[in-house]
Amino acid sequence: MDILIIGAGAVGIGLATSLLSQKVNVSIFARGETAKEIRKNGLKRTGLFTHYSFTPNEFNVYEDYCEIPANSFDYVLVSSKTTSNNEISKKLNENRSILKDGFKILICQNGFGNDEAYLRFFKKEEVFCARIITGFTRPERYISEVTVYTEPILLGSLQGQDITHLREMADKITASGINCELTENLDQYLWAKMLYNCTLNPLGAILDVTYGKLTENEYSKELMDRIIDEIFEVIEASPYTTLWDNADEYRKIFYSKLVPDTYNHYSSTHQDIKRKIKTEIDTLNGKVIELGDEYGVDVSTNKIIYNLIKAIESEF
Repeated sequence: MDILIIGAGAVGIGLATSLLSQKVNVSIFARGETAKEIRKNGLKRTGLFTHYSFTPNEFNVYEDYCEIPANSFDYVLVSSKTTSNNEISKKLNENRSILKDGFKILICQNGFGNDEAYLRFFKKEEVFCARIITGFTRPERYISEVTVYTEPILLGSLQGQDITHLREMADKITASGINCELTENLDQYLWAKMLYNCTLNPLGAILDVTYGKLTENEYSKELMDRIIDEIFEVIEASPYTTLWDNADEYRKIFYSKLVPDTYNHYSSTHQDIKRKIKTEIDTLNGKVIELGDEYGVDVSTNKIIYNLIKAIESEF
């Protein structure tokens, strides 16, 4: 199995080291200082589970598609920020020669609907998605630290396609120490993640607090309750489903289990704002707003949160 990983952040490096540990041929697409550090230091996975370290001669690093030989990859794993999807999908289409016959694209990102950018150019049977709620951080440009684990990585299709070919990849990630499974109901799990991320990520960034602190303030708690209510109304109006029947059922596990398990965590949106880079708000609360407009659902609280994040981003 030959895999190209686009996006050498915490998730990308975490997946790369996991697959390298199982003797998979892995290449990394990275640029600038990140490419330089990886070429110099190799790749490492630390934190929870087995630690791995690989020297630079155990994998390839590319900074431009023109450097990649033809017919190189069975899989492309996209672990970049969602803000790059339009560019990445376009470049992959323009450089199809690097892909083998029967190639697959696996999108490993936050948010919902990220496959849409790739379906502009590629067939439904070529584009798949992952639900990743394992916590990865990047203390150095070449290191991925596993900080939180609650549930397996899930691989599947949002387009109802056959997923049996993903079994080998899932098994190899599991063998590396991080459980990975296939699911025919990926949309349900991605909406479960959307509920969690849309409720916590932007508000934690706006208020500059951890997930846990948000639950200790009556005003932020009221905002989170409204976000949850609106998302459930969107799900009910759309063709999608999730793991809970209603907002009250979800809130019980949200406040009793999900937030306490990640009490001290700062969101990825918070980290992006601290680094003064664009956030993934368009594929989080922005997607809720898009579907709310499509199905006639009032999502005014999500719009307020979205606009506040956009206002902060406009100062970068």
